[in-house]
Amino acid sequence: MEKKNRLTTWILVALALGIVAGYILNSTMTTPTTYSDAMSLITTMFLRLIKMIIAPLVFSTLVVGIARMGDAGEVGRVGVKTLAWFFVASVLSLALGLVLVNLFRPGDALAGTLAATGPAANLATSSLTLKDFITHLIPTSIVDGMAKNEILQIVVFSLFFGLAAAAVGKKADPLIESIDGIAHIMLKVTHYVMQFAPIAVFAAVSGIIAKEGLVVLKTYGVFMAEFYFGIAVLWGLLIGAGFLFLGKRIFELLTEVRGPTILAFSTASSEAAFPKTLEGLERFGVRNRIAAFVLPIGYSFNLDGSMMYCTFAAVFIAQAYGIELSLGTQMTMMAVLMLTSKGMAGVPRASLVVIAATLSQFNIPEAGLVLLLSIDHFLDMARSATNVIGNSIATAVVAKWEGELVQPTDKDKDLATEPLP
Repeated sequence: MEKKNRLTTWILVALALGIVAGYILNSTMTTPTTYSDAMSLITTMFLRLIKMIIAPLVFSTLVVGIARMGDAGEVGRVGVKTLAWFFVASVLSLALGLVLVNLFRPGDALAGTLAATGPAANLATSSLTLKDFITHLIPTSIVDGMAKNEILQIVVFSLFFGLAAAAVGKKADPLIESIDGIAHIMLKVTHYVMQFAPIAVFAAVSGIIAKEGLVVLKTYGVFMAEFYFGIAVLWGLLIGAGFLFLGKRIFELLTEVRGPTILAFSTASSEAAFPKTLEGLERFGVRNRIAAFVLPIGYSFNLDGSMMYCTFAAVFIAQAYGIELSLGTQMTMMAVLMLTSKGMAGVPRASLVVIAATLSQFNIPEAGLVLLLSIDHFLDMARSATNVIGNSIATAVVAKWEGELVQPTDKDKDLATEPLP
């Protein structure tokens, strides 16, 4: 526990030092982009180290979790409860974004100043059809899915693999034990990789500040302040919903996932926090077979912060171009985003891609995305942290519903929740 807190402290120190160093370099260097490019290399190296862990970790933990559930009926029951929570959380997040952007109307300050056309945002804007979603959902090769870190495809294959292992029975036990060993090894690898987290955080923050300067925060200060206020409200709603089911233990959960949340915020990557979030949930008392089942699905279906941003940003762009969207149109947009936001985990700048696809369907200039590109990194920091909080609460609540949430003092009775040395 002391080591975990020390790492969190170093990440916070690196975050603060990154801001100071970036500001100084932006003010003194003639070509700060050179420094920014060098730091982006360090950040990329760290994120690639994390991504190399995700596929084997998701596969091994999910297969073991499903196999230990025993039968398809139990898997189906847990799956229904999980998706029900995700659906409610998604509607809440999307609706909150719509309410706040209509209340604050941040785009009005730019209305009349923008041309109907402008520089392209260079993002894929093709809308997601049902056919595209289904063909993307089911892998043609699990090796290809793992190579590309397609979490949704890994989940589908692991679901079938785990169910088949459970159906085979004792003959599959040696294999399941071996896969469980892989899971523990990957968590140990995670421990090694995480030692580089403070360096990566410093590189990411100092690089973006050195390149853009603090002026970017001032220029878009109002928009960012309103969005961060929305994030705070969303956190309050999610924590309140968690309190209804977990009681005061919700605050224990927030303590356990504090480190992963800070890491996600600092690196602007939910994926970077996945392994540590899984460990934190198990320390909290969520049995491994539930945590390993719910959390990976959440990374594809329950990105609360990203979904709130989608409605907030899409309507903001419409306001900036002086386009008034009726209530019916906004509700339709919310329904479209409900579908297109699923499975966007692992896609670079996924929220912007989803927004771009949505704008084209409602005749809103896609060039408006350029307004957000310079501050997207800072917005993504809040989105990523929120995704960690939302998925952690969802996993704990599902575990509570299933009677699979134990007290930390009882975890030694269950090897599945025993923390790694």
